[in-house]
Amino acid sequence: MPLPAVLGHLRLPVIGSPLFIISGPDLVIAQCKAGIVGSFPALNARPQSLLDEWLHRITEELAAHDRDHPEAPSAPYAVNHIVHRSNDRLEADLHSCAKWKVPLVINSLGAREELNQAAHSWGGFVFHDIINNRFARKAIEKGADGLVAVAAGAGGHAGRLSPFALMQEIREWFDGPVALSGAIACGRSILAAQAMGADLAYIGSPWIASVEANAPEPYKQAIVDSGADDIVYSSLFTGVHGNYLRPSIIAAGMDPDNLPEGDLSAMDFGSGGGSKAKAWKDIWGAGQGIGAVKAVTPAAEQVARLAAEYAEAKRELAVLTGT
Repeated sequence: MPLPAVLGHLRLPVIGSPLFIISGPDLVIAQCKAGIVGSFPALNARPQSLLDEWLHRITEELAAHDRDHPEAPSAPYAVNHIVHRSNDRLEADLHSCAKWKVPLVINSLGAREELNQAAHSWGGFVFHDIINNRFARKAIEKGADGLVAVAAGAGGHAGRLSPFALMQEIREWFDGPVALSGAIACGRSILAAQAMGADLAYIGSPWIASVEANAPEPYKQAIVDSGADDIVYSSLFTGVHGNYLRPSIIAAGMDPDNLPEGDLSAMDFGSGGGSKAKAWKDIWGAGQGIGAVKAVTPAAEQVARLAAEYAEAKRELAVLTGT
């Protein structure tokens, strides 16, 4: 199925995933200007009134870019909403998004029909992130337009399933837009995601090591210095299983190989779901693909690297298949 018109100006079939605390206007604008979807969690704008300012800035700067560069218009941006009951500002955030007619919405941790209807009322296109086929069906039944399939190896709140299994099951019944998440950090992996049936790659952790990211320098350098073996999967910090950097867990005085289970009822996206250390401030999220990140660079340079690798992977595939 062709991608919707709102995704018609992408340099690469990539969504920069929303990173709690880390994604803000600087990163989103840089990603969109470089030709991929930039996104951020609404909860990153604190206090809530700041969200209106962020949306104003993003809208105006991207419009100015498009006027100055009609040959290379910017990609659309997305706002991520946490649908979980702990989010007491959801209604206000939706009101701000309606005011600025946010083109893409990404819902997480809960499927609610009225939220999808709200986004559709201003012309927004809704993705819903899921970790298994059952949640995927529920999201589409509740009115989501597309899916973000969060497979094993993704940063932050990741699933347990292989991307091969997850994409296979989804594509048995759903032919709409799907973005695949899970350890995608190079151009070859973007092409692999498409080969598995995804329309888009959903990439998060590499952007932590971007100049524009709102992350402390030690966090950025830890992304550069670490690899897949440095990722720990645990529910301790928010009550939901996620992937985190081993060095940050050790720095918080805990044994990453002996972590207790977390408490979902304690989830509040900042104080920890059963841990005194705060996710994501003290305990740093990251996915298994970070071995591909070799330096802290501007987001535009990262997009350029991905584009070059993607083009080379396509050339190699053409030679391999004789097409």
